[in-house]
Amino acid sequence: MTELPSEAYLTGTQINYYLICPTKLWLFTHHIMMEDESEEVQIGKYIHETSYAREKKNIIIDDKIALDIVRQGNKLVICEVKKSMKLEKAHLYQLYYYLYYLHKIKGIEEVEGLLLYPEQRTRKKIELTEAITHELEIMLSEINGIIKSPRMPKPVRKSYCTSCAYFEFCWV
Repeated sequence: MTELPSEAYLTGTQINYYLICPTKLWLFTHHIMMEDESEEVQIGKYIHETSYAREKKNIIIDDKIALDIVRQGNKLVICEVKKSMKLEKAHLYQLYYYLYYLHKIKGIEEVEGLLLYPEQRTRKKIELTEAITHELEIMLSEINGIIKSPRMPKPVRKSYCTSCAYFEFCWV
């Protein structure tokens, strides 16, 4: 098992935000939280709470990793519930990070991921590969560089900025 520096232990949300917007990542990590006021976030929370009612939900590991759903059987299955497929790459890598954490940090060998979009009735099964592991380790280094910076990265306008909880902070 590879030993990682403690600073590499991030949250899945930080991985997600890194891929969406480094500015959002920096603000969130520095406790500038705007999500509670966001209608989009509230809708996502509602979908999470009302979908898959019979599943074992909201499992917290090491105060860092918040797993939406955990299924146990022949193989441990970690499920991530999302509102829409619009930011799928960020969703995938958040789930890859959970698999990485469970494998590298917790030593769990038999684990796979399932990305769930209940509104679209879509699911995507994923497994952690060596290539994804390598990409994640590069991301972890880049994320640590961003969050340790004393200055917020300059915002870059993207098509989805208007629905972001941080829109007014960045652009008004």
